[in-house]
Amino acid sequence: METAPPQPVTLTVNGSRYPIMVEPRRTLLDALRHDLGLTGTKKVCDMGDCGACTVVVDGQAKYSCLLLASDCQDRAITTIEGLARSNDLDPLQEAFVACDAFQCGFCTSGQIMSLYALLRAHPVPTDDQILRAVTGNICRCGAYRNILAAGRLAAGSAPRLPAESGGTTA
Repeated sequence: METAPPQPVTLTVNGSRYPIMVEPRRTLLDALRHDLGLTGTKKVCDMGDCGACTVVVDGQAKYSCLLLASDCQDRAITTIEGLARSNDLDPLQEAFVACDAFQCGFCTSGQIMSLYALLRAHPVPTDDQILRAVTGNICRCGAYRNILAAGRLAAGSAPRLPAESGGTTA
């Protein structure tokens, strides 16, 4: 089977523009991981079922395995790598650490990106909104209570936990 020749695409990821050559069928997930070296976005099911590949595109959480890289030109893409500033984690990332919401860590970037999109749209979400935001993200470790607590903490709707407590607010 003959494939179409690579085409030029410029992706805007985490505020920087990246001109790359991609086959028309290349997914955004593969372009991020293989062409740009941004491996924080995880490739798991490759079918839009698990949420590990979630990134934010134009302010909305999207499964990058279901998007073609060529369709993402001229769109603002944010990955997990784009949240921290220098050595300072994003407050949402800090909340995941404080609430022990990352467990094995494989789903973490997708969970964080889904909540990041939610918190940008709804700075003080309800528990139902937080749960709905991460519904499409499978956590095999079962850290859902801690993920909910991290969403609350990042939204400012829960008190910051003392470092020595080790507990959650869920």
